[in-house]
Order: sequence, then structure tokens, then C-alpha cells
Amino acid sequence: MAYNHFILCCGGTACESNKGKEIYEELIKEAAAQNVTGEVQIVQTGCFGFCEQGPIIKVLPEESFYVNVKPEDAKEIIAEQIVKGREVKRLLYKEDTAKKDASSVEDIQFYQKQFRVVLRNCGVIDPENIDEYIAREGYSGLEKVLFQWTQEQTIEEVKTSGLRGRGGAGFPTWLKWDLCRKAQGEAKYVICNADEGDPGAYMDRSTIEGDPHSVIEGMITAGKAIGSHQGFVYIRAEYPLAIDRLKIALKQAQDYGLLGKNILGSGFDFDIEIRLGAGAFVCGEETALIKSVEGNRGMPVPKPPFPANKGLWQQPTIINNVETFANIPVITAKGGAWLSKLGTEKSKGTKVFALTGKVKNSGLVEVPMGTTLREIVFEIGGGIKDGKKFKGVQTGGPSGGILTEKSLDLPIDFETLAANGSMMGSGGMIVMDEDDCVVDVARFYMEFCVDESCGKCSPCRIGTTQILHLLEKIAKGNGEDEDIIKLETIGAAMTKASLCMLGGTAANPTLSTIRNFREEYMEHIHDKKCRSGKCKSLMRFTIDPAKCIGCGVCAKKCPANCIAAEDAAKYPDKKKPPYVIDQGACLKCGECFNACKFKSITKG
Repeated sequence: MAYNHFILCCGGTACESNKGKEIYEELIKEAAAQNVTGEVQIVQTGCFGFCEQGPIIKVLPEESFYVNVKPEDAKEIIAEQIVKGREVKRLLYKEDTAKKDASSVEDIQFYQKQFRVVLRNCGVIDPENIDEYIAREGYSGLEKVLFQWTQEQTIEEVKTSGLRGRGGAGFPTWLKWDLCRKAQGEAKYVICNADEGDPGAYMDRSTIEGDPHSVIEGMITAGKAIGSHQGFVYIRAEYPLAIDRLKIALKQAQDYGLLGKNILGSGFDFDIEIRLGAGAFVCGEETALIKSVEGNRGMPVPKPPFPANKGLWQQPTIINNVETFANIPVITAKGGAWLSKLGTEKSKGTKVFALTGKVKNSGLVEVPMGTTLREIVFEIGGGIKDGKKFKGVQTGGPSGGILTEKSLDLPIDFETLAANGSMMGSGGMIVMDEDDCVVDVARFYMEFCVDESCGKCSPCRIGTTQILHLLEKIAKGNGEDEDIIKLETIGAAMTKASLCMLGGTAANPTLSTIRNFREEYMEHIHDKKCRSGKCKSLMRFTIDPAKCIGCGVCAKKCPANCIAAEDAAKYPDKKKPPYVIDQGACLKCGECFNACKFKSITKG
């Protein structure tokens, strides 16, 4: 059927949680009610990436980009654009700088420096329709792998691409595959790590939600390259939408003869099963993940032997994350040399980041390796919200460090980030502004690591707990100079002695904030002051008697009843005496500060 229009509805988790499904259903309902069902195809896609503006609707061929859409807007979109051929101007995205309507996606600053390889189909195709994936070169690379290339040729193509593992370590993908191909075993296994437990990270989840077949094709390719006949996707049960779409995609691939026995008549057998994780961060570590897939408690084991030699059920196993596998179909279809043209000398291709925090345009961002932090934060991300001052950006989640303004013009690649006290990680990127307290940030990440540590090794189990206690001590105003030395000493010991990289990198946020913001730690210790006002124990609300008119609103709002009027005799020139806060009883809740219209209350 030839359609005149196509309506693409974002079906990622963020938009789904904001009535995205309801919008999609309303559009279908309105198309039928207005007798234009045969003129417009309405498709629910994966994530568009521009999460800050969701729910998002895109109408083709006009390239109309509608943002913050509501279910009740469906009737107007159909009536105006599909029936009358007129855009709904009020829904079009407008750039903050020009306040002009975006006539196409290319006009939107958020997308202008992006280059989509992994996310190439997200927001473009229906992830539950295998035909749409095939129409965009899907499974075309697999045809070469099955019928034209040897195992060595496939691995050589991956080597030419320069692809390194996107799970965080950056190990050369081809080398891992080749080691496993050469390893001896009764069986070999392919595992996709879709656990993704970093706070603020949702790259892998969104890739599966928007383009599950790219991951499946990548896993089949890996299976053929190493001689494996069984794959597993390890995904946390907290991602129901991704799981549902993955199940649909697996069933479709089986129905099309792309999974199972004798794939496409090639003589090669390969199948994929889903294993649900319970949300343990430590299971992102490959040996802990293997234990969990086997049905055991997810705890790391010493290496060597490495999984490529002895992994799942003591057989040779490769583990790559979602983003790594999603690159493979592009490499096999376009050639490794095509991907190698992107990125830097040692870090080829692109990287997907979940850009969140105090940035105007949060969302999924895919850029060539070598793009600077400044380009991501201030050009793609649109800068800091509310005109605040940039403070830092946390890359690599709980395992990474905070990079400051002096690092904004550094190219983003594996080596550069590591050399500057952070790491690539899986791709979380959390932006902080002047209102963030580095002690509080370090405490948050360490609290996360304490909760997620499996407890198997002492450096991690004891070290994370001790660092957390020291950070809490400093945040409460009880810190001492030697606490900084203790934090650095314990952090260094954990880095060297922990069994896995959870403990080996857990101290990074603390160590990087001490290195870059030592003066803030000293303020907490010496001045008993938190300049950002995040450490409640150090916060102090005071009422300026000269500005206070004695209205008593602050006292009425106070849940602790610790605000009372001063002795009127002390202020004979005032109609009503000013109020004062009993600091010993104050909860530091800030209700008085928020309630005062005369700005007579200060915090600091």
C-alpha cells in the first residue's frame, strides 16, 4: 500500500512512561475516525534520543518534529497535517536560541554533531517488524558471514574496523573473538551483556527497545566466527519493554529461518536464549555474569583463566555488551574499513552516551570517538540549565571520575579519559553545575557501590564501607585533615587489590573529586560549610531582622516549630518583631526559605 504520510511515534521507555502508547493508539483511532487510514501509516518506533522533549512525533515526508505531544493532540495532528496538509505549529520543536520552528531534524542542534551507527534504526523503524529491519540492510552482512567468509575472514573484518568493546574496558573485539575461536572446548558460547546497571545509563536498554535485530544479527555473526551454536542475552528483569521486544524479535528471526537449525540453509546452527538478571550491578562484571547465567550467585572469580578459554560451564565463551554487538551488522554489511574511518587512531567508530543531569538537552547521544566534552555538553546538550555555571561531568558511572572545565576540550576516547582520571565505562555521562556538592556526589556513588558490592573480597567490602563512613563524617561537619589522607590511601589500596573492577574503580569518584575540588573538602572540614547547600548538617538558615516584616509565614510552614517571634521590646521601631530560628531544633528542610516572599531568610 502506498501511503502519503508516515507518522513515527517514539516508543522508548521515557516516552512510553509519558503516555506514548496512548498517543500512538489515539492517532490510529483518529485516522480511522477521519477516514484517512489508507493515507497514513502510523508506526511506533524506538527512542528518538531527544528524551528531554518527549513524547516525540515525527511526520514524513514533511519532517515535522513534534515535541511534548499529548494524547489529546492526536485529533489535531490528523485533521491538520494528514487531512489539510498543514503543520501544527504549536507542537513543532523550537530552538531556544532562535525560537524558530525546526523544519527538519537536521535543523535541530541536538542532532547536528551526532553520527548514528548503533542507533541507526532507533526512531526510524518499527522494532517489532523484522521486515523493516531487513529493508535497511538488516541481515545482509550475515549473508556474507554464512556463505562467503571463513571464520578468519569475519574476524579479520572486525579487526580492520578497529572496534573495541563498548562495555567499558575497550578490549579489542576481534582479539577476544579470535582467542575464543582458537580455544579448545566441547562447546562454545556467546553472551550479550545487557545488564547495564550504571545510574543514569540507558544506552543498551534503548538499543534493544529500538533495534533488537541488530543485536541478534551481531550475536549470530559472533557465533559463526568462533564456532558457537548457543547464545544468551543476560538482561535485567527491570527492563520489561526491552525484554518484550527482544522476545518478539527472536520469534521473528526463528520464523524467518535466521535462528535455530541450518540457518538459511547454510548448515550453521545457532540459537539464543534470554536470561533475566535480578539487578545486581556486580553482574556487569563478566565472571559474575557467567555465574549468574549458570544459576549461581553472581560473584566474580579470579582471572586467568579468562572466559575466552574457560567461561560458561567451563567452556570457551565471549561476552560483549549490546552496543558492541549492534556495531557488528554495520561492519559486515559496509566493511570494517568503513567504520575505521570514524573516530581516532586508537578508538575507532562512534560511542553512545546517556547525557543526563544539569544539561538542557538530555537524552541519548551518539558521536564519533574524538568528539570533545564541550561539543557534547554545550552544543549537543545545549549547555547548563537555568544559566548555571558548569562544574563537572561524571563519565563511566560509579566507576568513573569527574572531569572539570579544564578537560572540556579533550577528545573523548579510551586513553584520554583514563589519562585524565576517568573512564569511558558503558557510556553514562552526568553533568553537574555549581549547585552540586562534590562531597555529596562522591558519597552517593560510594553508597551505591557499598550496596552493590558482592562482599567476596575484603578490599572492596571493607574499603567501600570505610570510604563511605569518612565521606559521611565530612558531610556532617566532623571531618579532619587526616580523613583526606585516609580516603586517598584506602582508595589506592582498593584500586590495586580488589578482585574485580567494581572494587578496583569504586574509589574513582572520590579520588577525582579530591584531586579536582580539594578546596571544597577543606571548606567542609575547616569552615563547616557546604557551598552548594547539599550537606544538610552543614546548612544553616538564618533570618535577617532588618528584612523580616514579622508576617510569621515561615513559622507556620516550619514542621519542627522551631521558628518564633523575637521579643518585641528589642525592636521598638517595628510594627511586628522579626522572627528567629532555633538552630538546635532546625531540620534544615528549607520550608521557611521557600515560603518567605521577602527574601529575609538566607541559607549557607
